[in-house]
Amino acid sequence: MTETIKPPSVAHPRATWIDPVSGKILPFKPLMQEMATKSVVMLGETHDIAEIHRWQLHVAATLYALRPNMMMGFEMFPRRLQPVLDEWVDGRLDTETFLKKSEWLDVWGFPSEIYLPLFHFCRQQKIRMLALNCYRELVSRVGKRGWNAIPEAERDGLTPAAPATRAYYAHLASYGNHRKPDSTPASDRERFMRAMQTWDRAFACNMVHALHEIPSIAPKPIVIGIIGRGHLEYGHGTPYQLADLGITDTAVLLTSDKPEWQPEPDRKMADAIFRIDMPEPRATRIAMPENRESKKAQNE
Repeated sequence: MTETIKPPSVAHPRATWIDPVSGKILPFKPLMQEMATKSVVMLGETHDIAEIHRWQLHVAATLYALRPNMMMGFEMFPRRLQPVLDEWVDGRLDTETFLKKSEWLDVWGFPSEIYLPLFHFCRQQKIRMLALNCYRELVSRVGKRGWNAIPEAERDGLTPAAPATRAYYAHLASYGNHRKPDSTPASDRERFMRAMQTWDRAFACNMVHALHEIPSIAPKPIVIGIIGRGHLEYGHGTPYQLADLGITDTAVLLTSDKPEWQPEPDRKMADAIFRIDMPEPRATRIAMPENRESKKAQNE
């Protein structure tokens, strides 16, 4: 078996975009102009890094200037809270009431201040916010029993996920907070993958639902997805599920805080990577999300 020889690492200066495949620096303006032609642009995040949320806001504002017909979808909110997001963007809630009605601590639990600039941007510019997640019990139920065990009426508007690729299994086996080692029993790996794919499919389905709600006579908006990067890298997860749903003109943008980049000529992590700085420590999660029906699910 021939060992793959990696190309040398390249410098990745702060405040620059890089092509993760070739390692070439990408000019900002042409990159943004290209991104503005897409149906969906997903801005991957590590949830507890405030600087990434600032970067998401800067990219979203740039794309808004190029294509103001925009919606912004958030992993942080389950679909049942869509009316609250609509109230917020319509200006009918103050910040404190919005956080309370959106059950921020129960459904997400990270400090709200690192996300609020994004929420205020949507309100200020009247950009529709989309609740991309499903109800938490669905993830655990699908993980335990599979899609076929869930009655269609209880799938929260989702369709079954396209089967995961072997590459996705391999990626999740080594990925950060979602790591599931190869030594884990096969049954646990399958359960974990089904749960991950429930999230992947939820984000994809809810973006597609929103795009299909737009009348055919109106220019379709661009959808900006604010989603954890583990659901986006290398075209796995949500991009894969979007393609299965017929949305292929998509893009993924990610960040790096490393001064060098290792090009990967044989696979594509994202369309472009932006080098950020890290001016403060990672945020501390205030509360863990509640599964209000976890006891019920456990007793099924």
